[in-house]
Amino acid sequence: MKIDTLHSSTILVLSFLTVILMGTGLLMMPLSHAKGEVTPFLTALFTSTSAVCVTGLVVVDTGTYWSSTGQGIIMALFQLGGFGMMTSATLMGLLVSGSIRLRTQRLLQAETHSLALGDVKSVAKVVFWVTVVTELALAAVLTLRFGLSYGMPWTEALWHGLFHSVSAFNNAGFSTWSDSVMRFVGDAYVLVPLMLAIIIGGLGFPVLQELMVERAQRKPKWSMHAVLTIWGSIALILGGTLIIFLTEMDNPKTLGPMAWVTKGLAALFTSVSARTAGFNAVDIGGLTNESLALHFALMFIGGGSAGTAGGIKVTTFFVLVLVVWNEIRGNPDVEFRGRRIAEPVQRQALTVVALGSMTIALAMLLILPMTTLPYEKVLFEVISAFATVGLSTGITAELAPGAQFVVIALMFIGRVGVVTLAVAIATNQLRRNYRYPEEKPIVG
Repeated sequence: MKIDTLHSSTILVLSFLTVILMGTGLLMMPLSHAKGEVTPFLTALFTSTSAVCVTGLVVVDTGTYWSSTGQGIIMALFQLGGFGMMTSATLMGLLVSGSIRLRTQRLLQAETHSLALGDVKSVAKVVFWVTVVTELALAAVLTLRFGLSYGMPWTEALWHGLFHSVSAFNNAGFSTWSDSVMRFVGDAYVLVPLMLAIIIGGLGFPVLQELMVERAQRKPKWSMHAVLTIWGSIALILGGTLIIFLTEMDNPKTLGPMAWVTKGLAALFTSVSARTAGFNAVDIGGLTNESLALHFALMFIGGGSAGTAGGIKVTTFFVLVLVVWNEIRGNPDVEFRGRRIAEPVQRQALTVVALGSMTIALAMLLILPMTTLPYEKVLFEVISAFATVGLSTGITAELAPGAQFVVIALMFIGRVGVVTLAVAIATNQLRRNYRYPEEKPIVG
């Protein structure tokens, strides 16, 4: 079958698969291993999938198991995964020829959720400049902090700064330290820049385009998508911070021993990271059950659409909230800020949540017979993988090989998107010129 005849979503799925397999091959090479050994296939595949899908779950310690070459390959994989395959191809086309083919524009439109083909070049340029500026600025800040305040040699400080900068912006969650960023729990000069990069990358490129390009053109108001994403993200971050602070402030395993200011900083960072970033400033395995339950919700919701974040997306969640609210009020239409939300958008939001929930339930049914680990920890791992968050209670390496393959599939589905994957499998979409008579089954 010719490439031009393939459905856009099929090409997106195949492109991610190709890069994952290429990354697996590179990580299996002795030069990627710290001891010069051949990496087992499952370890390499798990790490490559986690990197390309910007998740951050690991079965080996990134800082000690992989050589500097291996760590560089991992960083390249999550940079490419965060960019997106079609975005990267588009940027290369623009650099080489100054133009891109219509077919490539359509692929990029599918990947970035651009509203029109005319937005594609603009979005691609925003992706490039926001990524470069944010990552370089954060790398400079972290390098200076590591070198001046922690006495690291400048080459080491630069590497750690660059690695964590790229990882934070792409919401990848990979760290060169085995404790993630727990050693910096009280250092605002490290955690605050990381949070800013996580939030910027997690808003989604269409929102960033609107903030940078359209606001520069003095357009009077934000789109509904931007409003739902920005204010929804703020509400989730602040609400999560408050709940984590209240449920963990006396927990001796997490916030308990800290000063009050440090408690607040750690709670804020945990809330920001929980929605997709994967870094942890406190021991996730020591969280209370209430905080774990909150993490289930925050991870499942995730960040903004068409960005580096995972989950079902903020707009999906709040569209359904608006559906429920308008139904309670008896409104025949779902209304927000003087606009109606189209019925296809409502159905798509419901489909994303339903498919996501079914995927998580199926994964639990597959993994639980393979392990004796506590149910809540397995559920945490499954949601973290599906939402491409990367947080873990520490059980990833303890899972049986079969369970690890399930987690690999979850990370892939979560990054590609359950709807995109479903469309890719069923590429023969038929438009019917008729509708059946309406009937109303009893609901509730």
